[in-house]
Amino acid sequence: MQVVTMYTTAVCPYCIRAKQILKSKGVESIQEIRIDTDPAARSAMMERTGRRTVPQIFVGDTHVGGCDDLMALDGRGGLVPLLEGAA
Repeated sequence: MQVVTMYTTAVCPYCIRAKQILKSKGVESIQEIRIDTDPAARSAMMERTGRRTVPQIFVGDTHVGGCDDLMALDGRGGLVPLLEGAA
């Protein structure tokens, strides 16, 4: 299973939903980077993704995007193969 990294904040409903989706697909551990408590992490996220909103989700080195992007990827059947390292 690929490493999942998620930029997040404490009170983000989209972050919570994204975590639920990932856990339902067998992800046991998510490396969370809290940007609400670390301004440098927010800057790093914006530089890495070009986006300002959370969550920003990475599966391995692949930037999935936000919660809507994650749900769309899952809807196309691409999430599980990506998590397994096949995509």
